[in-house]
Amino acid sequence: MLKLKNILLNFRVVFFVLLIVGCGSDGPESSPELESFTVSLSTSTNSAMEPGTNGHFTLSLNKAMNKAVSIDFTIGGTATNGTDYETILNSAIISANKVTVKIPVIVLSDSEMEDLETVIITLTTINNDNVKVSSSNAATLNIADKLESSSFLPSEAASFMVNPNATTETIALFYNLKTLSETSIVVGQQDAFSQFYQGQDGDSDVKKTTGSDPGLQGLDFVFMTDDQYNRDPSNWFFQQEQLVLQNAIEAYDKGMINTFSWHLRDPYNGKYFFAEFMTQFQRENALKSILPEGENHNYYKAKLDKVAQVANNLIGTDGNLVPIIFRPFHEFDGSWFWWGASYCTPQEYRELWQFTVEYLKDTKGVNNILFAFAPNDSYTTKTGYLSRYPGDNYVDIFGMDNYNDFNNQGQTGVDRANNKLKIISDLAKERTKIAALTETGYFVTPGSNSHIPNLFTENFYHAMTNDDVELGFMMFWNNTAGTYCTPPPSEANAAQDFNEFTSEPGILLQDKLPDLYTLPHD
Repeated sequence: MLKLKNILLNFRVVFFVLLIVGCGSDGPESSPELESFTVSLSTSTNSAMEPGTNGHFTLSLNKAMNKAVSIDFTIGGTATNGTDYETILNSAIISANKVTVKIPVIVLSDSEMEDLETVIITLTTINNDNVKVSSSNAATLNIADKLESSSFLPSEAASFMVNPNATTETIALFYNLKTLSETSIVVGQQDAFSQFYQGQDGDSDVKKTTGSDPGLQGLDFVFMTDDQYNRDPSNWFFQQEQLVLQNAIEAYDKGMINTFSWHLRDPYNGKYFFAEFMTQFQRENALKSILPEGENHNYYKAKLDKVAQVANNLIGTDGNLVPIIFRPFHEFDGSWFWWGASYCTPQEYRELWQFTVEYLKDTKGVNNILFAFAPNDSYTTKTGYLSRYPGDNYVDIFGMDNYNDFNNQGQTGVDRANNKLKIISDLAKERTKIAALTETGYFVTPGSNSHIPNLFTENFYHAMTNDDVELGFMMFWNNTAGTYCTPPPSEANAAQDFNEFTSEPGILLQDKLPDLYTLPHD
């Protein structure tokens, strides 16, 4: 036992001596290395633009630190700090355990036409010796005047539209949306003023979370064209019509966009728009029957008469007709609606579309509609997209509805969606039309499924902006009592993701919209 104690004592002495020697050495090979960090600077992909399209710079650490880092920088460029954009201070802080901070560039509009202006930030000093400035120490953001970025003059806009006799406000909407799409995307929601998560009415759900209404509202002609509709104040369908009209005028008065789909009931029963509830004969003949010479053609014209009546009497508080985007017979490449690809030929679909446009425009004198062509997401090529296309004289907007690629499909789904949006974006550039993601969303039912991390900031944002895609607008589907597409404030992670998405450069809600209904001068 004594021998064992002596051995242990000798071991402790040797260890202590080694420890002292090790600590006393000042050689570089024995000093613990300080963990190194780098900070870099980047800018948003799109340029900022007058009026109302903002950008930002991003300061990024290569990895998070356990304490805040303050970075100083200089601000230069041809744009004037505090005059051309809201004042930017000369420093920013990346908070502890974070890796980025944004430096927003909030563009201030003026009445003068100016050359392209620049904002240049250059990193200078950092308050932490462990953090070094990377080679990416400077970045430039461009600020363009709205007219300068346009591919055509305001006076030329009507010549690219389905209806060259459209109202001034409708021409302005086409021109401004087309021009805006070069740098920005207006974000909207179906039934924004009438459908609410958990029945919490009042402000739109988007406003509850972000502080602003969406920039676009989706509506539908379905109730006002129903066979059971009459003008008795007690009629439920009449009441729904009044609500739709009220919401459309409110949106217009706020400077928002109104887009109408049409879940038209079938011409045999007047009950269904989903084909599964119809007989085989009805499914296979419904669309054919409403074409000219078809047995239900007069029935269809009566429904169009109602659409025309609504459009021709939709007047804002400024006394002008409210422009609307009309998206009839959507998702026609699927087979869930009776106008789907399984139930008509491409020529029959084109004939129906062309008749619809000509009847509204020429016979009924409707001059406040932009027409949106919107298949679902089945196409993968330009040829596939155009397989039922009625022609440039009948379409103002190249649209796409897409839920599948955002249904928890990861990067593969994002890339697929981006490729499809690239097709319509390129078509819109080639033919001077507007491209749009006309309907989308990921439905979250708390207790059944969860929000996908970074769904909005990465999946939707990247799909809509990568590869030089240019979209005029996108629309999430509506929220319901138990399910949401746009998150409520109570869903903290989803709400944070959505708020960051709506703060991205070029993403526009109602509070950032420029005047869409005034046509600029050449």
